[in-house]
Amino acid sequence: MHPVISQLGQKHPKLAPVLPDVDRALDVIAGSFRGGGKLLLCGNGGSASDCDHIVGELMKAFLRPRPITSALRTALLTQAGDDGTFLADALQGGLPAVSLTGHPALALAIANDIHADIVFAQQVQALGRPGDVVLGISTSGNARNVINAFHTARALGLRTVLLTGSSGGKLAPLADVAIRVPATTVVDIQELHLPVYHALCAALEDLFFA
Repeated sequence: MHPVISQLGQKHPKLAPVLPDVDRALDVIAGSFRGGGKLLLCGNGGSASDCDHIVGELMKAFLRPRPITSALRTALLTQAGDDGTFLADALQGGLPAVSLTGHPALALAIANDIHADIVFAQQVQALGRPGDVVLGISTSGNARNVINAFHTARALGLRTVLLTGSSGGKLAPLADVAIRVPATTVVDIQELHLPVYHALCAALEDLFFA
């Protein structure tokens, strides 16, 4: 088990039963990144905000410096001179993550022209490639648009990771890894989701930018 995941259990003993699933989710997402894949995230309401939060931790530095590669630094200096120096010093290493909640014009067009229940599935169909991972967040485990995203992901050969509550709902059987935090009310579930995905982000950063 990754040390960051072990520390999660020490800090939040209530999460001890789900630590093996958090570690498995880490392996799935890290494997995707190593193979050139990306992480697509979807959820509704507070879970949509969590998707954006996760992207913010992965696409730039979170807890440690992330210098860009020497090859990119050299290319920037060659390409852009003084601007290249600024870019080479300012840019940070990132892990490719896309929140499917962040495109309101597209989402409204899909809802109006087709159906609101496929707002995430349509994006998974267009963006997803074998080797990618779809991370769905649903406190109930029954969000219809996330269910449709998981069906589409599996049909395309993508892996699926679920962050949900203790019941798992209809989404749990569709997930390669289901992290079912031990809570039943929306507020309690969301409060436990935060340390879980912070640990995942920290562990990913450690694996790729140590």
